[in-house]
Amino acid sequence: MPLRHTAALITLAFGALGSSQAAPTAEPIQPITPPKITNPAAVELGKALFFDPRLSKSGFISCNSCHNLSLGGSDNLKSSIGHGWQKGPINSPTVLNARYNLAQFWDGRAADLKAQAGGPIANPGEMAFSHELAVNTLKTIPSYVGAFRKAYGSDEINVDRITGAIAAFEETLVTPNSRFDQWLKGNKKALNTEELAGYKLFKDSGCVACHNGPAVGGNSFQKMGVVEAYKANSPAEGRIAVTGKDADRFLFKVPTLRNVELTYPYFHDGGAATLGEAVDTMGRLQLGRKFSADENAKIVAFLKTLTGQQPSFKLPVLPPSSDTTPRPQPF
Repeated sequence: MPLRHTAALITLAFGALGSSQAAPTAEPIQPITPPKITNPAAVELGKALFFDPRLSKSGFISCNSCHNLSLGGSDNLKSSIGHGWQKGPINSPTVLNARYNLAQFWDGRAADLKAQAGGPIANPGEMAFSHELAVNTLKTIPSYVGAFRKAYGSDEINVDRITGAIAAFEETLVTPNSRFDQWLKGNKKALNTEELAGYKLFKDSGCVACHNGPAVGGNSFQKMGVVEAYKANSPAEGRIAVTGKDADRFLFKVPTLRNVELTYPYFHDGGAATLGEAVDTMGRLQLGRKFSADENAKIVAFLKTLTGQQPSFKLPVLPPSSDTTPRPQPF
């Protein structure tokens, strides 16, 4: 096939990614759009649960502890701190725009946000509770019983409804209207010369092979260390933990680059402290290219244009407990 035809097919393929978004251009990246909320009561319930530390054994850890919505949906730590001050094995990925991921967690072990929401609650290194105890705790709180009734039509509280509500809230955590999105939609003054040059470098260097679509990533698994091996500061080995296939060793879900200036440190092990360091590492390890200082700065400038409007809402007033007895095992 002639090269020009191949290039045209690639452009069309990238343009089709995230076709649910009304992409106004044939660029490999599409704009983020606000979600359609079909059950606002479930969203409100999920918001309360997301911020409620009573879903943890200590009564101190909530979903927001590791996916802090004031910090770009992450916690800016190399790896999160869980129950009993345990240090986790992997960097906490952002929850913002997670709805676009092909699967959840770095190794993709959860098919969707609902499946992901149940994991940390019962993980002994994270919230260290159990699903049964979480259900029983919420059943003792009258306001939650009413909230579940409003969201689901009955008083029943179970894990399926808990995780479903949290997922419904997380589905709303998108960040539209970044300056890059404004440029995609036709505002050619939204980006300056350096940022546009950085985007051209980003495309011409091959970064868009993995970082494409509305989330600028999150839609494939790729090996960490294609050209050069990566010396990780984490025991995590990626997809092999899910599939058991040696070929999947060190395959990780490609992270979203939306709001990437806020979600440092970078990579599954938090090994890169700055965007400049991350760009340099990715260039060498994934592309076999050493970016100059000027090229690096231009790509970083472009990446910063991907920061969108952060979720804005009133923090929930958590329902008071009917049982005020202190928990026996403090955090």
